[in-house]
Amino acid sequence: MRKFRADLHIHTVLSPCGSLEMSPEIIINKAIEQKLDFIGITDHNTMRQCNEIAKIGNEKGIVVLKGVEIATREEVHCLAFFENNDEHIEFQKFLDDQLPDIKNKPEKFGFQVWVNRHEKILGEEHRFLLAGLKVGIDEIALKIKELNGLFIPAHIDRHMFSITSQLGFIDSNLPIDALEISPSCNWQIFLEKHPYLINYCIITSSDAHVPELIGSTVSVFEMENISFAEIRKAFAKINGRNVKPEKWL
Repeated sequence: MRKFRADLHIHTVLSPCGSLEMSPEIIINKAIEQKLDFIGITDHNTMRQCNEIAKIGNEKGIVVLKGVEIATREEVHCLAFFENNDEHIEFQKFLDDQLPDIKNKPEKFGFQVWVNRHEKILGEEHRFLLAGLKVGIDEIALKIKELNGLFIPAHIDRHMFSITSQLGFIDSNLPIDALEISPSCNWQIFLEKHPYLINYCIITSSDAHVPELIGSTVSVFEMENISFAEIRKAFAKINGRNVKPEKWL
């Protein structure tokens, strides 16, 4: 098995809370500088910036997982990733259908544009991307699994917008591939409060909104190569594959 460093929670200029510096080229160059092997792009409730970043990553040797940070009806934030373009397109349609028609206020929340590698604007989302979708976590998780995606509740230790803060517990029936903890989480203390989480796969990520944070917090995957199938096996700890926060090693 080989070891690969990954930061699976990175926002771009498209997220209203993302810095205008978070352009495709800058993200990939920072990932290279931080010696990452693969990254996950996870804008709020949209995947429209993923393809451009994946294209540049392919040219420069950084694998890019096409993903999204979803806000459920309950205001639980979850990460999802998809392997192929058809699944990516289908889930984007789902997001478009379920995003409430609340107009963004750029002067208050920030612009929501996606750009090409030269930072030319390709489009703008006029609905507010930080709003919770019209559907709950159960239906969202089901849709992700119908499309063979990976489902990861985000920053589960936070006091807002986490599955534990919003729901109080994690339903064992949810088809979870891994749980993400925030960079500041003391896992042992958190586990004492939630001992039933002991058997879940745990990752950590930067949740970067500015270039300086990309790769500041990573997880280390032990697997044969970087592929969607291998990443899925690492989450499930199949045949010696594994993944852990780098700070645990």
